Amino acid sequence: MNKAELVEAIAKVTLQTKADTERTLDALIDVVGKNIKKKDGVKLVGFGTFAVSARKARVGRNPQTGEEIQIPARKVPVFRPGKELKEAAR
Repeated sequence: MNKAELVEAIAKVTLQTKADTERTLDALIDVVGKNIKKKDGVKLVGFGTFAVSARKARVGRNPQTGEEIQIPARKVPVFRPGKELKEAAR
């Protein structure tokens, strides 16, 4: 499902226009992104948690040459699914 299909499905359930639904979805994505940037994260009970995780620096290999390269430490966004979402996927 892509964004347009998601907007259409949500609009059908909420009886809102597609334009209103798209603005709401864009606002959700914006708020989650800002909270991730502030390292606060967002918890949606039953759905999951959006957070920031720290990756340690490590040594990798260039697959073409086999040469070792240093991969620096960095922070990455992560999503941890909630119990209800995990059960829905079964």
